Amino acid sequence: MYQPQQFYRNLSRSVFFILFLLAPVTDLFRYDLTQGHFILFGQSLGLGIDQAVAGAGGSDAAVQILLRVLLPIVVLVIAGIWIAVRYGRLYCGWLCPHFSVVELINGQMQRLIGRPTLWEKGSKPHSLSAWLMLIFSSSAIALIWAVGLLGYLVPPLELYRDLWQLQLSGGRAWFIGVATLVFLSDFLFARHLFCKYGCALGVLQSLLWMMNPKALMVSFDSTRAALCKDCNNACDTACPMRLPARSIKRRKFTCTQCSECIHACNEVQKGNPDGGLLHWTAGDKRRSADSDRMIPVLELDSAKDSTKESG
Repeated sequence: MYQPQQFYRNLSRSVFFILFLLAPVTDLFRYDLTQGHFILFGQSLGLGIDQAVAGAGGSDAAVQILLRVLLPIVVLVIAGIWIAVRYGRLYCGWLCPHFSVVELINGQMQRLIGRPTLWEKGSKPHSLSAWLMLIFSSSAIALIWAVGLLGYLVPPLELYRDLWQLQLSGGRAWFIGVATLVFLSDFLFARHLFCKYGCALGVLQSLLWMMNPKALMVSFDSTRAALCKDCNNACDTACPMRLPARSIKRRKFTCTQCSECIHACNEVQKGNPDGGLLHWTAGDKRRSADSDRMIPVLELDSAKDSTKESG
């Protein structure tokens, strides 16, 4: 069944992943250790501030800094907060390069060893060759990430030339080697666990999302739950974050809005005129608006007040 949302999501994350790799090469964004400053859109991070404030009075210089530095940062932060409050981890599911790798390796593990993570039981026997293929592909991805990351810190074209000619300096070679091992460990053993608990940006998005009881979320039509008895938990199996798709919002705290569970349910119910049992809704329709509001301090304070009044 054709799912236009999945098509656009795959397109957006593919474009962003390519941008992630090409940003340092094109001087779109990187930090140059050799020059000691950030480079943004081919210029130093000052964006011409030095020239703009040269010879200007104190108030004029402050205005230039406000317009060229502080204002863009404030706008970006406000926009990010607004998106997270309404849509949760939209960045994770639709743009994040790390989450793209999570889904890629999940799929490889499922095909090669019959399970999307090492922490789940396999559904089919696997051979040594399957493990070797998995380790090789994961190592290649880890190496690409390590080189790409170093390209954000040193002149990338110079780095790629030295890498091609096998003339890396000791420091750069050590960086690539250690970073490759770290990324390989993450990709093989952690992946979605890092996304859940180790990514500060992801956790912040989840917290902002949980504060809004009317935020966009995947809801389950419990009135048709009997249809699930003939299903093999396709929605839970499809989730890259290994979340219970049919559960309440708090149990899906780290949902990335990837809609893979909705797609899986629609595939199972494609012969059903009523469609799948998972849908996008503004908040959980099965619970009151306050059930998922994460303000326990206020609740405790109100409880104390009521206790005092009764006393």
